[in-house]
Amino acid sequence: MIRYAIVIEKAPDSNYSAYVPDLPGCITTGQTIEEVERLMQEAIEFHIEGLREDGLPIPEPTTAVSVIEVAA
Repeated sequence: MIRYAIVIEKAPDSNYSAYVPDLPGCITTGQTIEEVERLMQEAIEFHIEGLREDGLPIPEPTTAVSVIEVAA
């Protein structure tokens, strides 16, 4: 099992988008965070399947995620 970090962003029109820093081009959008997470799971699996079919290596995760709190 490989664990990839994903970045979820809120779009101006109230939907969400997400991408995987370690898998360039692997992106999705959805109406809720839960939908984006589900669709991203499918997108990652599909992306990896395509890499395998093309005989390309599966990138190892290198991205770390952390949340920093600051006074604003």
